[in-house]
Amino acid sequence: MCDSKKQNSFVFRKIGTMRWIIVMAVYALVELYAYQAVKTLTKNQWIYAFYAILSVGVVAYLVYVGFTYDRSVGPTKYSLTAGALFLLNFVPKLILVLFMFGEDIIRLCIAGYLWLTNTFFEGNAIQYLPDRRKFISQVALGVAAIPFAGLLHGIFKGKYNFKVIKHTLFFEDLPSAFDGYSLTHISDIHSGSFDDPAKIEYAVDLINQQQTDMLVFTGDIVNTMASEMDAWIPVFKKLNTPPMGKFSVLGNHDYGEYVTWESEEAKAANFQSIKDIHTAIDFKLLLNESVYLEKDGQRMALVGVENWGHNFKKAGDLTKASAQIAPSDFKILLSHDPSHWEHEVKTHSDHYHLTLSGHTHGFQFGIEIPGIVKWSPVQYVYKQWAGMYAEKGRYINVNRGFGFHAFPGRVGIWPEVTVIELRKGTASV
Repeated sequence: MCDSKKQNSFVFRKIGTMRWIIVMAVYALVELYAYQAVKTLTKNQWIYAFYAILSVGVVAYLVYVGFTYDRSVGPTKYSLTAGALFLLNFVPKLILVLFMFGEDIIRLCIAGYLWLTNTFFEGNAIQYLPDRRKFISQVALGVAAIPFAGLLHGIFKGKYNFKVIKHTLFFEDLPSAFDGYSLTHISDIHSGSFDDPAKIEYAVDLINQQQTDMLVFTGDIVNTMASEMDAWIPVFKKLNTPPMGKFSVLGNHDYGEYVTWESEEAKAANFQSIKDIHTAIDFKLLLNESVYLEKDGQRMALVGVENWGHNFKKAGDLTKASAQIAPSDFKILLSHDPSHWEHEVKTHSDHYHLTLSGHTHGFQFGIEIPGIVKWSPVQYVYKQWAGMYAEKGRYINVNRGFGFHAFPGRVGIWPEVTVIELRKGTASV
């Protein structure tokens, strides 16, 4: 048992030896260039020493966390801190590398030109390789300070900077009784990452203030362990139950796939406990099933599937989930991973009018200026990654997430509470 735990704790063994060497070589190169920038700006030996101690300390902590990471436990506050330190240390220095490496290319081109014109070896050869310019280092440090400040804000403020985002959607075939029907959509709670009870209380109150007809949650209630929610169940029980109820589905993190278990029985027990959490906070968990929402003698269907991801667990079964409803029904689908919509739902023979998803977190990093720019690295992985999308007469809303995971912060992509109003009328898609 002890040997097994040691094996599981050595996370670097999950990375191939050669890949690990490449990672370290790249990291060392970044550190070298960053040091060159500091050296260009000052000759103060105390600053050199402080820089070296700080850099070595960060690397030592990262290595320590990597060697002691316990795959039977999963993410902890230590691994979250490691993620924060890595980005704070690496991203600004990567900016420095771009400037310094660009300057080196210019310096080498000048040296090459002098050599080709036979002037390289005239006099002192050193003078023909231009010195680094202090101005370039100053500009590089100024630019690098921007993501550094952004990351700091994201860690201390951004991760709890909750935003309410509202959408109004029109459908010609919406049952008239549901004209003006509203719902609140949240996703990706990731309770194991929380560190500020007051902020979570505030967010719960913010959700209650929306006073919509229904509340839905689209998965990832924990990072891994059901016990992560123990301290938060009383808080989330304060979520009001709207007139049409509270409904939820599972996300990829809810299955316990990302840790090592002592036995299949332990994994199954954790999974059952996670499902029980939904009941404890008064949500109806839909496990590949559907329910009818009825109003004034009319109805529409709410369909909930287990996780279905193009690159993740495929437990979702849309056919099974829709077995008890008619193809002609107006349908809202809860499905954690938006790739499900892209690869199956939007082209399905049954018309799913609105799909509600989460999963991507918007990468917790990006730039969003409404009507001007919307960018995040996650867009190169997911076609639908944040906000409302429409195609083939169908909509999907990808919630940016309630909580956070891996990196304990959010930069430019804020935690989201979505409010959607359904109206009967001519659709815009």
